[in-house]
Amino acid sequence: MSKTETMKENAIAFYKMAYQGNPREAVSLYVGDEYIQHNPDVENGTEGFISYFERMKTEYPEKSINFVRAIAEGDLVSLHTHQIWPDDDQYITMDFFRFDTNGKIVEHWDAIQQIPKTSANLNTMY
Repeated sequence: MSKTETMKENAIAFYKMAYQGNPREAVSLYVGDEYIQHNPDVENGTEGFISYFERMKTEYPEKSINFVRAIAEGDLVSLHTHQIWPDDDQYITMDFFRFDTNGKIVEHWDAIQQIPKTSANLNTMY
């Protein structure tokens, strides 16, 4: 398997594990010596990441995530996801992960958009 494919698989495994309620193990397996966070709702560093996802698991245990696509270039992986939250509240996210030379995640950016109830076209956002 190529380095690029391994990074994509690791980014998906990391995010899925954290999202499903085990962020501490996700950090242990997939994060490097530092973790730079760019999401303004999550504290910088691994403990901020763990705290955020532990809280989400407690507050929203029924949420789900589908990985629509993964794209990798150089040391970056981008994940396009479709998330479904309670009361059919749906979101599309774009997450970007930077990997270090050891193949570990060290930086994260994201953008999130709620899927509107109506659309000017019949195309999905995923």
